[in-house]
Amino acid sequence: MPEFPKTVKELFEKTIPDNINRDLEKAKGLNAVYQFDITGAEAGTWVVNATAAKQGVSSGPSPDAKCTITVTDKDILDIVSGKLNPQMAFMSGKLKIKGDMGLALKLQNVLKAS
Repeated sequence: MPEFPKTVKELFEKTIPDNINRDLEKAKGLNAVYQFDITGAEAGTWVVNATAAKQGVSSGPSPDAKCTITVTDKDILDIVSGKLNPQMAFMSGKLKIKGDMGLALKLQNVLKAS
């Protein structure tokens, strides 16, 4: 059974980097820079770089982001753990996407805890 991150910090500093390192080719296949604007008690901004030139996660905004995802801290953890369907979160306004919607759809494999 996968161990899900308990905090947003753990998600961006451990789970996502571990997923990228586990399958670098899949991350390179995304070939994009994503920005996550997290609101709530664990608010912050993180960037997931999944380009061929560089893969990794950093804190703070990026001018290179092609897709920006805004979501609450609780909702992002629920999405990753499977408690909240990302499409339903988007349709209900809990998850907002700015930029390339197609890139957002490809991101699921990097976010999932394994």
